[in-house]
Amino acid sequence: MPKKEILESDVIDIDSYIKDRESIKKKIKEHKSNRRVHVGPHATFYFESFDTMLFQVQEMLFIERGGREQLQDELKAYNPLIPSGKSLVATLMFEIDNSDIRKNFLNSIGGIERSTFIQIGDQKIYSRAEDDTNRTNEKGKASSVHFLHFDFDESRIKLFSDMKPEVSLGFDHENYHHISILSSATKDSLVKDFD
Repeated sequence: MPKKEILESDVIDIDSYIKDRESIKKKIKEHKSNRRVHVGPHATFYFESFDTMLFQVQEMLFIERGGREQLQDELKAYNPLIPSGKSLVATLMFEIDNSDIRKNFLNSIGGIERSTFIQIGDQKIYSRAEDDTNRTNEKGKASSVHFLHFDFDESRIKLFSDMKPEVSLGFDHENYHHISILSSATKDSLVKDFD
């Protein structure tokens, strides 16, 4: 059963992390490979897990070297992004290299965090944005990064776990209307988040 919360005891000391960092990075890259989904030309979803969030905490400690005081802040920031057993959690990134195109695009998709869904058969589950900060400002400009929760009830967990219905991920925003069907490898990986 996947863990739902990172504890201090899960975090290895900085020296051990430095020693094993390359092998940890390789392992997490493999874990993430089936948890990345592209939707349309600009959106990529990265479905999070205990392992991806622990890696993020370790990396932040490695980069900033803030010790135990920093660790508390990182746990507070990243623990809410671990699936609860009744949800899927994703970091959504809009990735556009050209700064002018990116600016115009983000100005056109305000509120997209409320127009994002997972569809199982004919049932849509709309995302709930992480409430750490507003990701669409008062002028209607969206952030390039969103943290999204997809909350499931028991019947939808069962439907998703059945693996028979087609599962898709998409947007029905007026200015970004795209959808992608999840591969069986992605479904296999994500279904473990419901344990």
